[in-house]
Formats: sequence, structure tokens, C-alpha cells
Amino acid sequence: MTSGPTTATASPWFVRPPSPEATARLFCFPFSGSGASAFSAWPAALDDVEVCPVQFPGRENRLAHPHYGTYDNLAAGLTEALSPLLERPYAFFGHCAGALPAYETVLRLTALGLPAPECLFVSGQPAPHDASRDRMLTMTEDELRAEVEAFIRGRGIEPRPDMVELGLMVLLRDHAAAGAYRRQEPAPLPCPVVVLHWRDDPDVSLDDLQGWLAYADSVEFRVLDGGHHDFMDAPDELLKTLTRRW
Repeated sequence: MTSGPTTATASPWFVRPPSPEATARLFCFPFSGSGASAFSAWPAALDDVEVCPVQFPGRENRLAHPHYGTYDNLAAGLTEALSPLLERPYAFFGHCAGALPAYETVLRLTALGLPAPECLFVSGQPAPHDASRDRMLTMTEDELRAEVEAFIRGRGIEPRPDMVELGLMVLLRDHAAAGAYRRQEPAPLPCPVVVLHWRDDPDVSLDDLQGWLAYADSVEFRVLDGGHHDFMDAPDELLKTLTRRW
């Protein structure tokens, strides 16, 4: 891998400016209802690969920014922010619904003639043409509120009402975008895809992920120990998987 000069300027899309010294970058896309803090337990670098959590508008430190509305809008805004950072090898990691805008961003980048990632890692998310099967898209607001409470408790925090309502607001807006997303047929990618399945995931089975086979010439499946949200704890098995191709 080679590195060249770059100017890393502050951007609201990244919680910290990407380092001009990095030899490679891993851009990380959070799941619906969450933000870049989903990766707060991850190290800032994995070997020589810089970890760059992406911050979507309408949450956390971008709560005052208008929500992106659609994955097309999200990919368009992110492509502009990414374009000066692609002069060295990079990859995308998207967990759950975060894998869908990651996929759409790769398509947009390559359509513009910009460098494609070395790899797209998708975690716990069926392929784009199967995305409408997500059980949470059919939930009522009360059911989603209960999901938010359960998630917060699962992270070892007693949920306050204001915390739950804020999380629910973000989740409802993200789910509106996820519910509006439709891709009837696969649009193949110019890069390999690595599909990550969590062995103890109660909602997404390994069979649910097979649709990704139509999205690239090289599609690899990896089964990791843990549940749906255990990626947040940066388990060693996951980190080794993310860096072994570089």
C-alpha cells in the first residue's frame, strides 16, 4: 500500500478528521437509530488501517442537522465528503441497515469514476433486494419504543424517558428511510463482499444473507460468535476478519 499527501479537514460526517498519515482507512456505517458512537469501543486503528466511523445527519452531535430522508440522499452527501479521502486503500463496514447506504455509496462512487473500496463488509443485514423483510419495519411505535428500551438496557444503562424518546425519534426517521428503500434487482459491485453472520443473532439467519451472492464476483461468508449488536464491543474475531484482506 502506498500513501500520498492529503489534507484532512474537519467534516461533520466524521467524528474525528481522518489522519493524513493513515495508509488505509475503514469507514464504518452505523445501524438504524444509532450513530458513530456505535463504534466508540473500537480502536482508532487496526494494525495500519485507520477506523473512521461515519456520522449520519440527524443524531448525536449532528442532531440539529436535517435528517437525510432517503438512502440516495445519504449516499450523495457522503460521496462528497469521502471523495478527497479515497487516494489510499479503503474499505466499508456496514452493520444491519447501515450496510444498505454503504452499498449505495459504493455504487455512486464508482459511477462517478472514483476509486472503489478494497472490500465491502456487511454485517447482519440481508441483501438490498431482501431488505424489506426486516421485521422491525412492520413494528408499531410502541413496539419500537420497547426495542429502544431493551437495547439501552442491553448496553448496561437504565433507560431514562428522555433518552428513550430521543432514541425513538431517530429510529423512526431512520426506519422511514429504510422502509422507502427499494432495489428490485442486484446491481453488482466492482469489489469483493464479505458477509458477516452473528451465530446468536435471533433475527437474521445465515440463509437470510445468501442474497448477497448476486452482488459481486467475490462473495465470502464468515460466521462470528456473538449476537446482533456484539460488533459494538469490537471482538477480536471481528477485528481480525476486517484486517486480514489488507
